[in-house]
Amino acid sequence: MSTIESTKELMRKPAKRSRKIFIQKFLNTGILNVFLTILSMLLILPFIWMLLTSVKPLSEVGTDSWIPSTWQWHNYLDVFDAIPYARYYCNSLLIATWITFLQVTTSALAAFSFSRLEWPGRDKVFMLYLSTMMLPGLVMMIPNYQIMIQLGLVDSIAGLILPGAFSAFGTFLLRQFMLSIPSSLDEAAEIDGASKWRLFWDIILPLSRPGVIALAIFTFVGNYHSFFWPLVMLKSQHKYTLPIGLLYFDSSAGQETNLLMAAVVMSVIPLVFVYVILQKQLVAGIQLGAVKG
Repeated sequence: MSTIESTKELMRKPAKRSRKIFIQKFLNTGILNVFLTILSMLLILPFIWMLLTSVKPLSEVGTDSWIPSTWQWHNYLDVFDAIPYARYYCNSLLIATWITFLQVTTSALAAFSFSRLEWPGRDKVFMLYLSTMMLPGLVMMIPNYQIMIQLGLVDSIAGLILPGAFSAFGTFLLRQFMLSIPSSLDEAAEIDGASKWRLFWDIILPLSRPGVIALAIFTFVGNYHSFFWPLVMLKSQHKYTLPIGLLYFDSSAGQETNLLMAAVVMSVIPLVFVYVILQKQLVAGIQLGAVKG
């Protein structure tokens, strides 16, 4: 009898232990979910305020009421009458797109050279190139500005694009992807008579697609809302980017906060579009980069 009872007791212990582990995991997950929900609400709260303010009458801006009594959707159209908003929009999209294209292109080519080609001093040059990441962007602004003066590119779209065409971070990110690709593919391509360019274009680059997309998103977003470099470089109002145009609008429009918020809401539309369309590729690129790095 005692043997049967002891056997039952031994069977109860794993059940109690598993139940205790389940409750502990449930509590931990529940607390984490509550914390993340509160944090998400706090982060999205300013955007909700901005969205509601953008459709308020001017008389209700700054009051305790969050919900407007009259939804003035024409505020968005009034922005285009107040400033050359479409011009600023096109300038930002043009500059961000060109920098993204050039930076992804140069980073992919440099990463291919540093990861797949053998040449004297390759690793030393890579470490030297990588060391530029330790320099803050503001430190490089004065040398870049002096170079743009010598090239005669101050107050020009090309002057904004050229310094952003190269990236040590982009090269490092894509190099990590390319290093993870088996070298047997290179040997097979050489046996088939493929050139280095064909190896890069037809094999290595397609396999590095998640990293390329992640780099493209980072680059586009970072340059789309770039502020200090355009502020230093641009003098002509018709060449302003969105951040500079919004600064100009804020100083010239006085207390028209509702129109300013409408302009800001429209400015984030491309960023939301990019993240919604490419969020899966972005997450995949970050995860693969973390594993391969």
